Amino acid sequence: MDKIRLGIVGVGNMGSSHVRHLMEGHVDRCELVAVCDINEQRLKAIQEKHGEKLSYYKEYIEFLDHDMDAVLIATPHYDHPVMGMEAIDKGLHILVEKPIGVYTKAVEELNQKAQTSGKVFAIMYNQRTNPIYQKARDFIQSGELGELVRVNWTITNWFRSQRYYDSGGWRATWEGEGGGVLLNQCPHQLDMIQWICGMPKRIRGFCDYGKFHNIEVEDDVTAFFEYANGATGLFITSTGEAPGTNRLEISGDMGKLVIEDNTMTFYRNRVGTRQHSDTTPEGFRPPENWTCAIPVEGKATEHVGIMQNFTDAILDGTDLLAPGNEGIYGLTISNAIHLSDWLDDWVELPVDGTLYYERLQEKIQQSTYSKKVEEVVFDLKGSH
Repeated sequence: MDKIRLGIVGVGNMGSSHVRHLMEGHVDRCELVAVCDINEQRLKAIQEKHGEKLSYYKEYIEFLDHDMDAVLIATPHYDHPVMGMEAIDKGLHILVEKPIGVYTKAVEELNQKAQTSGKVFAIMYNQRTNPIYQKARDFIQSGELGELVRVNWTITNWFRSQRYYDSGGWRATWEGEGGGVLLNQCPHQLDMIQWICGMPKRIRGFCDYGKFHNIEVEDDVTAFFEYANGATGLFITSTGEAPGTNRLEISGDMGKLVIEDNTMTFYRNRVGTRQHSDTTPEGFRPPENWTCAIPVEGKATEHVGIMQNFTDAILDGTDLLAPGNEGIYGLTISNAIHLSDWLDDWVELPVDGTLYYERLQEKIQQSTYSKKVEEVVFDLKGSH
C-alpha cells in the first residue's frame, strides 16, 4: 500500500477544515475518498465544491462499508467512542478529534478494543506538534528544571460569542456536548499539562455555568492540582474574557520556565533552590539566577501534522505523536474538575468513572435549558 484512503465523518467546523487540507494535498500519501454527515446542507456544500471526487453518505454504517483504510471522526463528542469502536470492528484505522469522549467509562471501552485490534488509533492533539511544548516537556523529562514545584496555566484567550454557542443544536448543553470550555476548547491544554508535567494526584475544581453566555455548561473555570511529590498546580480558563491570556509557568528546583506569546524563557538557578536554602548563610537572598531566552526550532504543524503522522504510522510504522489511548488522561482531568465542583470536594485520580457518569446523567435529566439554534459553519482560518 503506497497511500491510505481516508473517510471523514462529521463535516462541521473542524471536519470541513480537514476536508480542505486533504483536498489541497497538504497530507502526503493520504487520499480523502468519502465524507459522512447527517446534515444534508453540509454534505451539499462539500459536494458543490468537490463533486464526484468524493463519495457522500448520510448514514454512518453505510459509510463504513466504503472502500477505505481509515476514518477521521469529527462528530459531536458523545459519538467519538461509539463511532471509533464501530470503525475498528470494520477493520479500519481511526483518528479521533478531541476530546476522545465525554466520560472515561466509554473511553476505557474504546481503548480496550483498539489495543486488541492491531489498528492504528490516534487522537487529534495537534498541540503536540508545537516545538515550544515539545521543548518544555524535554526540560522536565531531562531534569533540566529539576523536581517539579508548581505549574500555573492561565488560558483565557478562548473568547467565544453567543452566536458561536447558538451555531449548533448540540453545543453548550449537557446532553449534546457534555460540557463547555473544559470539553471543547481546553482538551489541548489539559493534555499538554499532563504530557509535560505528569498527572496530578488530586484536583479541586470550581466552575461557573453560563457566567458570560446563555448556556447551561461551564464557561469559566479555576482548578487546583496536587501532585504525588507535593507539587501544586493552578489551571484557569474562560471563553468570556477579552483579550485574554495564554501563559504557562512551570517552576522546578532549578528555576522557572515561562511560555507566553510563543516564546520560552528559562529563569535558571545556578544551584538548586533546596540546596541553596540548606547551605546559604544569607537569610533573604535567593540563589543566583540567569535569564535565558530558549531557542525553539521548527514550527507547529497542527492538524496537518497529526494527520501526516497518522498516515506515516499506518504506512511505515512510525511512532504516533498522539496515541489515541492517551486521550483518556486529559479527559480524566476534565472529568475530575467537573466532579469536584459537583461534589464540592477534592477528587482523587483516577476519577470514579461510574460516579461521574451518574452525575452527568442527573445534569441531563434535570436540565430545563431551552436552546436557540442558528446553524452556521465558521471559517477557522486564524482561530485557535
